[in-house]
Amino acid sequence: MIDRKRLYEWCSVPAEELKKRKDLKVKLRVVKDSAEMGEVMARDLVEEIKAANRENRECRAIIPCGPKSWYKPFTRMINEEDVSMKNFIGLHMDECLDWQGRLLPENDPQNFRAFMEANFYGPVRKELRTPEGQRFYPRPDNLEKMHALAMEKQPDITLGGWGQDGHVAYNQARREPYSQITLDELRNSRIRIQNNNWDTIIAMSQRSFGGAYQFVAPMSITYGLQECFSSKKIRIFSDTGAWKQTALRVLLLGDQDAEYPFTLLHDHPDVIATATEEVCRHPISENPDWVFRGINE
Repeated sequence: MIDRKRLYEWCSVPAEELKKRKDLKVKLRVVKDSAEMGEVMARDLVEEIKAANRENRECRAIIPCGPKSWYKPFTRMINEEDVSMKNFIGLHMDECLDWQGRLLPENDPQNFRAFMEANFYGPVRKELRTPEGQRFYPRPDNLEKMHALAMEKQPDITLGGWGQDGHVAYNQARREPYSQITLDELRNSRIRIQNNNWDTIIAMSQRSFGGAYQFVAPMSITYGLQECFSSKKIRIFSDTGAWKQTALRVLLLGDQDAEYPFTLLHDHPDVIATATEEVCRHPISENPDWVFRGINE
């Protein structure tokens, strides 16, 4: 459990000071806005694919459905720079499910496979496009296969966003009162089917459905941290403002804590967190006159 006094200290650091600090637990890369972040995220993956092509080898990547700002820049770079994706192995990190753990209809806006086919693979020129047999999506019936694909040969890169509780893919803070987990259990978590946390559902409803939580998928399949963090490089991104600001402070300044799963990235040798200027801000740092009982009275 995060200590509130320490959390207050982390949230009190002004954004400009945060960007300059030398004691950050993870390297921070700051971009102006969502558009710039999309360009940076796209470039990170394009350069990995180019490097693999030069060496005539596969590029294995664990990739997300979101943030959404990187798809158009990515396909533009691939097409304009004639980058072949024939050696690309796409390991898709998560998928949404209905309340019975079933895949969503193809035209549901939360069907990650349909979105990625339309926005990540589809716009790439046919002669450059990844063969369908090299696109791997999690389903309720292929968990062991997806695990093996991530672990049998080390992926080159994992890209993803982070959630309000520091979740990568759907590795949320576990809020089940009768089955708490340790840091080691979280670290070794594998691909699984699970219920989505209430706070995750509310956050997603606010971002995508005007607060209509009734339309947010209640369950998900997710690669565990074991698979997500197995890659040689980890690049995480956020351009969604206030609901990511506190988690970023915990990642950069805090200790490893199961309440914020991505703090386990402190152990990884090659991690960069990319955040927009807005995500680097925090209202507590901008309102030093605020008083919280038991914190700064």
